[in-house]
Amino acid sequence: MDTIDRRILGMIQSGFPLSRRPYRDLGDLVGLSEEEVFGRVKNLKKSGIIRRIGGSFDSRRLGFTTTLCAAKVPDNRIGLFVQEVNKYPGVTHNYLRDHEYNIWFTLVASDQGEIERVIGEIIQSTGVGEVINLPAVRTFKVSADFEIP
Repeated sequence: MDTIDRRILGMIQSGFPLSRRPYRDLGDLVGLSEEEVFGRVKNLKKSGIIRRIGGSFDSRRLGFTTTLCAAKVPDNRIGLFVQEVNKYPGVTHNYLRDHEYNIWFTLVASDQGEIERVIGEIIQSTGVGEVINLPAVRTFKVSADFEIP
């Protein structure tokens, strides 16, 4: 990763151009062609530095319900559990924690009934009975822009 890659990362983490030709716009700012910028971003994604490029939406303002779930999953069933959880399009994050409740995931659905249905399906299909539904009572939004050295 060179200085230009770092500049591109710094620009796109919170200000990806909303235009017909965003890579051309980025190229204009860093002195590269549209194709060169696209190739660099593609390589950064391929190498795992970029996980995804996409919008972040306020699901509540769009009429959805969200919750954080914590599951107590035996070590020998983590792979199966995570695979099953990740089948659901409403799962936005899924991560392993060093805790008694070792798998945590966020779930977005049309309403609380849908959340309960999905959690029930996950419990049924995995045999993991301890999945706690922790709906947000108050939302705190923190900006996560990182300085790229």
